[in-house]
Amino acid sequence: MDAWLVRIETKLRAQEGMELVQVAILIAIAIFLGLIFKDKIGKFVNNVFGDLLKADF
Repeated sequence: MDAWLVRIETKLRAQEGMELVQVAILIAIAIFLGLIFKDKIGKFVNNVFGDLLKADF
């Protein structure tokens, strides 16, 4: 019974490690894309908030 629990624990820890690596890669890609498209993203956000401020609701 103990060997079975050890195997499950080992598998779960391996999966957590892979999930952390995947999250780190996705965050790095998001930062990279944000740096590339910084000007376009800024213009988009300014347009959206400008339109929201002009709206009468």
